[in-house]
Amino acid sequence: MAETKANILYVEDDESLSFVTRDNLELNHYNVTYCDDGRKAMDTIKSGARFDLCILDVMLPEVDGFELAKAIRERDDQVPIIFLSAKSMKQDRIHGLSIGADDYMTKPFSIEELLLKIDIFLRRSRVLPAKAKGDKPVNIGNYTFDYKNLSLSTEGYSETLTQKEADLLKLLFEHSNQVIKRSFILETIWGKDDYFLGRSLDVFISRLRKYLSIDERIKVENIHGVGFRFRVED
Repeated sequence: MAETKANILYVEDDESLSFVTRDNLELNHYNVTYCDDGRKAMDTIKSGARFDLCILDVMLPEVDGFELAKAIRERDDQVPIIFLSAKSMKQDRIHGLSIGADDYMTKPFSIEELLLKIDIFLRRSRVLPAKAKGDKPVNIGNYTFDYKNLSLSTEGYSETLTQKEADLLKLLFEHSNQVIKRSFILETIWGKDDYFLGRSLDVFISRLRKYLSIDERIKVENIHGVGFRFRVED
């Protein structure tokens, strides 16, 4: 008997689609916890159950996929989240990515593509935390940035970052005073470069600027048409 690869939370209210998707996931040796509405999924999340990856339909009865993703992110900053939706509006895709999803697939989708993305995200999520083990807190202007513990603090202020916010700040800091291309950031942190992820990146940059605004010497400069430059003025 083949070994189970990973535990997946799958939330979908379409009975036919969920049957086919679950069948394929289980044939590929994934252990699937399935919920057919958002309330059941929220109860599962709040019960403390841990998953290696989550697949969430956006339009769900009781509680939608976006709210589920927020609840998941409050408990786990690193678990990959893939949204599935019949809606292809830009605003929905950007919103989904900005609250911490790793990808957004529009229905109807290819099972083969979904399986490939699951494999990629699982491999990445198992590699990235190992890289952080040796990271020590660093000073950025008047702030202390503790990547390992997702903490950004200065006198009288402390922010707990999401994993992607911490990844982005770490990448920018490590390339201080250099122009870092948008494509490089997207490929490094999100795994690919496309329009919707680019808009999500802009949201994350805005958040970091807000977090760092107490020290006016810290600049995250937009280099038009190229990318960004992170610097701390003397």
